[in-house]
Amino acid sequence: MPADRAALGAFLRSRRDRLTPAQAGIAAFPGPRRVPGLRKEELAVLAGLSPDHYSRLEQGRQHNVTDEVVRALSRALQLDEVEHAHLRDLAAPTSHRRWTGPEAAQRPDPGMLRLMGVLNHVPVLLLGRRSQVLAHNGLLSAVLGPGLEPGSSFVRWLFLEPDARVRIVNWADFAAAAVGALRYEVGRHPDDRRLVDLVAELRHGDPDVARWWDDQRVTFRTSLTKHLAHPTAGPLTFGIESVVGPHDPEQRLVVYTVEPDSPTARVLPLLASWAAVPQEPSPAGETTT
Repeated sequence: MPADRAALGAFLRSRRDRLTPAQAGIAAFPGPRRVPGLRKEELAVLAGLSPDHYSRLEQGRQHNVTDEVVRALSRALQLDEVEHAHLRDLAAPTSHRRWTGPEAAQRPDPGMLRLMGVLNHVPVLLLGRRSQVLAHNGLLSAVLGPGLEPGSSFVRWLFLEPDARVRIVNWADFAAAAVGALRYEVGRHPDDRRLVDLVAELRHGDPDVARWWDDQRVTFRTSLTKHLAHPTAGPLTFGIESVVGPHDPEQRLVVYTVEPDSPTARVLPLLASWAAVPQEPSPAGETTT
């Protein structure tokens, strides 16, 4: 089975398993059940497909998948917007999703760097493809600590840097979302060998990554509340928001927002003054991520 069709089948099975007939609004078909959620035949009826057509999809034997079928399956499986986009990516032939961009070093978008300068009162991080750190401000380092130099990998830091698990109080929530974002990116760029290798490295090195990867969750620009235990400043709370650049959709600005007059907002100026060396956003060099 081609890799892209296998990924499509695995995602469909995972979404089918999580939805019961009652949740789907139908009566369960008679007979013993061997699946936790919908049977193939039940999903086929919900989506307006023949059972044979759906079976070919899930088994990777259906090469062409129309937009109408994708929309019908999304409705039947009650997919959210991100899951629908992921299903559409998986349903497209691999040749239509082939990464043809240059393998030269990623460069931060100048407009995003200017926006970072305006936001120098809060921690800001600019990420590119494969979660590569393209730039950050000094306050980001003061809040998260070392290890996120331009050219490094944010997800490698998140899973392989021991201090990340200690400093991020709700690390599991944040890390699970990061794995979901990796899955979303792989769905868009299945031929990106460096991205696939990064996922394989993390899955091999961390059982949490392997578990979250296998549950087929997908995320994209998820808004999360991040709780930190800073070794000097104490508890910090940020709302994490992402902005995608207008000129390069592969770059996203991650902004650590704070509530006005909150304890975190009051301590940020002090943290900025503690930064050993004030840092300006700087372009990333070539990396092996």
